[in-house]
Amino acid sequence: MRISVYAALAALCLSPLPALAQSAKPTDAQIAHIAYTAGVLDIDAAKQALKKSKNKEVRAFAENMVKDHTAVNKQALALVKKLKVTPQDNPTSQALAKQAKAKRDELAKLKGAAFDKAYVDNEVAYHKTVDNALETTLIPSASNAELKSLLETGLKIFQGHEQHAEHVDAMLK
Repeated sequence: MRISVYAALAALCLSPLPALAQSAKPTDAQIAHIAYTAGVLDIDAAKQALKKSKNKEVRAFAENMVKDHTAVNKQALALVKKLKVTPQDNPTSQALAKQAKAKRDELAKLKGAAFDKAYVDNEVAYHKTVDNALETTLIPSASNAELKSLLETGLKIFQGHEQHAEHVDAMLK
């Protein structure tokens, strides 16, 4: 299948995050968990790409995903510790994790150029969706100024990821 872990995640994000926003504004603890989960899922997908891909551009992109998402997640963990907030698992983060695992399993069946294309297509869709969720739901819903600032910083980084993924995707076509 040409859809990778994050295209499915993107489709999933289009459903749960708006649903969460419609039913009730997510709490800071839920936002922290959603953001951290999304980062971990992207790290997992990138690690899978590093194991499977031999394409120089795909590997460079995946290495960047591991580095940047690890750094942002470390900042997030330090912030929640400082604020004495426990990230709260919620239906959105649970659904993200479940769907991502299913898509990682699908990607595991692909090889070579088919894997590279599916992984990068997914990363484009994933980052578009996550950036949109940050802008429209997570950042506006955050009550704590430090959490909001971290999410805003993350958004700038992830917008750069989206552009990088689009560039790599264009090279694979």
